[in-house]
Amino acid sequence: MAMPQNSTRENGFCFAQPLDFSCPCPGPGGAGGSDGGSAALGKGTGPSAAPSPSDSCAQPLCAPGPAEEETPSQEGLKYVSADGEDLACGWGGFTPGCLQLCNTSKGVLFFLCAASFLQGMTVNGFINTVITSIERRFDLRSYQSGLIASSYDIAACVCLTFVSYFGGNGHKPRWLGWGVLLMGLGSLLFALPHFTTGRYEARSAAQPGLCGANLSLPCGQAASGLSGYRFVFMLGQFLHGVGATPLYTLGVTYLDENVKTSYSPVYIAVFYTAAILGPAAGYLVGGMFLNIYTEIGREIDIAPENTLWVGAWWIGFLGAGAASLLISIPILGYPQRLPGSQRYIIMRVSEAHQLKDGSHKKASDPDFGKTVKDLPRSVLLLLKNPTFIFLCLAGATEATLIAGMSTFGPKFLESQFSLSASEAATFFGYLVVPAGGGGTFLGGFLVNKFKLRCSGIIKLCLLCTVSSLLAIFIFFIHCPNMPMAGVTQMYDGSALPGGHLNLSAACNAQCGCLQEIYSPVCGTDDIMYYSPCHAGCKKVSENLRNGKKVYHDCSCVDKALLPGPGKAEAGKCTSSCAKKPLLLCFMFVVILFTFLSSIPALTATLRCVSDRQRSFALGIQWIVVRTLGGIPGPIAFGSMIDKSCLLWQDQCGEQGSCYVYQNSSMSRYTLVAGLVYKVLGTTFFVVAGLLYKPPAPESAPGSSDASANGTSDLQEHKASLPAEEDI
Repeated sequence: MAMPQNSTRENGFCFAQPLDFSCPCPGPGGAGGSDGGSAALGKGTGPSAAPSPSDSCAQPLCAPGPAEEETPSQEGLKYVSADGEDLACGWGGFTPGCLQLCNTSKGVLFFLCAASFLQGMTVNGFINTVITSIERRFDLRSYQSGLIASSYDIAACVCLTFVSYFGGNGHKPRWLGWGVLLMGLGSLLFALPHFTTGRYEARSAAQPGLCGANLSLPCGQAASGLSGYRFVFMLGQFLHGVGATPLYTLGVTYLDENVKTSYSPVYIAVFYTAAILGPAAGYLVGGMFLNIYTEIGREIDIAPENTLWVGAWWIGFLGAGAASLLISIPILGYPQRLPGSQRYIIMRVSEAHQLKDGSHKKASDPDFGKTVKDLPRSVLLLLKNPTFIFLCLAGATEATLIAGMSTFGPKFLESQFSLSASEAATFFGYLVVPAGGGGTFLGGFLVNKFKLRCSGIIKLCLLCTVSSLLAIFIFFIHCPNMPMAGVTQMYDGSALPGGHLNLSAACNAQCGCLQEIYSPVCGTDDIMYYSPCHAGCKKVSENLRNGKKVYHDCSCVDKALLPGPGKAEAGKCTSSCAKKPLLLCFMFVVILFTFLSSIPALTATLRCVSDRQRSFALGIQWIVVRTLGGIPGPIAFGSMIDKSCLLWQDQCGEQGSCYVYQNSSMSRYTLVAGLVYKVLGTTFFVVAGLLYKPPAPESAPGSSDASANGTSDLQEHKASLPAEEDI
């Protein structure tokens, strides 16, 4: 049995030649850990001797620094695989020495971060960015696109119990690798409808909808009949969900098992920060792709600002799918546990919630959880843990808001600030990068910095939830809708009678305008019109500065502001909402504090259950979070947003996607949903903290090194840590 040699660094291992365990290998300076740690591991049985230059187990790949050489070494210390498994990195018998450089906790973290980045970029970035474009291209309504988004969580719920229970006791990297592979296939499938449908025809002539053009649009041309492709998108999302299931259950516990307890929150925070930066990159890159016309290389006479524009939504899925297939290969090569990880398991102090009947001790049995017979008992132990249950419920309330806002956040900005789909996606990405990514990393950093125990972590989660609850009141304010003739007001500026749509007026009565052709223009009177025809425009030219079409002789445009015939420019009117900076600032605060509690809540979940139930506990938690939060979140938000729609697409009597939303209604619904779920989350965190019962200090293994007040993790002797140790 061979394994690479452990060098002086705590969480990063340097390797030389394969090392035979029959050779007693003295650890180089400081590798043995602290007094407490070495006592727990025990001494080697062989006599200590000075290492010779020819001794392979005494030649680390990276030599220790001067500070490390002065540290007293623990002679005779060796790490033996109790199960006799191969701890080398590779695929089958192919384990070249160069690969062992990556066989460390930092190496695993890098590839898991890459996988979570791709998952976040695809599922929570690209999909949310292209929702509007997919609705337009395939004639979908918001609740249907919400169902597409929820298919990811439905798949996760179906697979979580099986994956977390058997994967938690199996070879985690293999489960992870195959999961990332499936995720890549799901991305490729999601892009497939672009290649199997005909060319997208933006229903607009060279001079779209001019007054008196006598355009006609047969119903067969108006209705595309492509809404059935939503099932292909749902299947692609289903594969995304199946593939990502091991990533956020087994991936987290694999990291937690292979690093020191005090470093675990930081490693997990880095992992989740990559998952948060992924959506941010998805919003930014996806927004760039939406500025490219979906039929690449084809000339088109409309600009991205036009509501008939469909960008190249499918490019990101092709790239992410190919990258996922490549990332799965190195992940499949990792061993069941990393070299040297056994010492962290021995040194870990239990913080599991103590049940009154003492049944929590059953999970300490080494054979517990290895067969299907133990599954009901595992579920029962978790259900009897009130802290775990209420942490799951709190996570579900947060997940509902995150899922809903991440899916429809760009659409919210698009409506409030009168932006194009690409501009809204880019804007939302600018919010998520610092707020979501920074909050996620900061949460893990705070837990590590203050050495918080489980009860302190729950209090931190409560503080974050209350802060975001106060900030969410910002949705009391909203930006007013840009005035639109016949939709938000009459053509003469008066209110619509009964709030009903009325696109006809004396100024366009002779134009023969079609409601099926929606191509908004902004008049020089700062009023939007349904189309150039509805504005009464008779001529068209092109603005050489920005390439936009300019319409002339518009009879409906107020001529009082400017002398001469009325003019209009293609696209929406620019919003000059004075509340925009305040709204964006408080949205940033809500996102920041929502994500700030995510890693502490996850760490508390890992701490309040026994070690052998960690993977399964995360699986059960994700089932609760997705069933009560991730799945209904986008569907509920989509239905609420549909209720705030002012102008629906009309396809020969069939209702299509929404063109214009009522901003005040959209903000009001967002405020109500935010308050309800934030109040519930606050309540659940309070109850979880009150019901948590930590173990007695003397009952925890290795607790002799823990602080008397129980506020810090087990610490190794400072002399055993290299001066330049970093994470």
